[in-house]
Amino acid sequence: MMQKTTLHPTKRPIQILIADDQWLIREGLASMLEIDDAFLVVGIATDGQEAVVKAQEVEPDIILMDIRMPNMSGIEAAGIIRQAQPNCQILMLTTFADDEYVVQSLLAGACGYLMKDTSAKELMQAIRLAYAGIYQLGPEIAGSLVGSLRQAQVTPTDTADIPLTQREIEILILLANGETNREIARRLVVSEGTIKNHVSNILKSLNLRDRTQAAVYAVRHGLA
Repeated sequence: MMQKTTLHPTKRPIQILIADDQWLIREGLASMLEIDDAFLVVGIATDGQEAVVKAQEVEPDIILMDIRMPNMSGIEAAGIIRQAQPNCQILMLTTFADDEYVVQSLLAGACGYLMKDTSAKELMQAIRLAYAGIYQLGPEIAGSLVGSLRQAQVTPTDTADIPLTQREIEILILLANGETNREIARRLVVSEGTIKNHVSNILKSLNLRDRTQAAVYAVRHGLA
């Protein structure tokens, strides 16, 4: 039995909207999250259309979004919500471990893709990371998905429009291909520390949180 935790009174709880067409999943998630005072469930939606409406009404910090729902899919709803409310972070929560769904979710603006058998502890941590704007996919996953991402429609960007040096663009492309800092350093014949500094500069210049966001950025802009 999980014990209820107490949030420091000066901290605002993370406000969450749950969107799922299955009653048991909705109620189970809500009950689980209410155990921790760090989270506040501010709304429930039974399909994608309702999720869009509810998101406008309650302005949540995080949406736990199912993918397959009647009337409107979670991916379509995520795209609409992210355009209207860019500060709202969306975690896809599904039973489908499908590369195409992952790619579509990322391109729609979701910051994570989780399975419904994720443990309570892992889900709560994922919510906290999403609230901080951190993607829930590691660099090795980004590398495995880059081939699928390339099949999505992207418009090549003039590199002059990207606020990076030519060396940083080169590193960004290698990063998007799933190469580690060590592999990039060996390829470019520089130290691993130099690559780490370049990656930090790339993330800062593009206002990105992590390597996965950088990989998605590269593919979206036709660099990889």
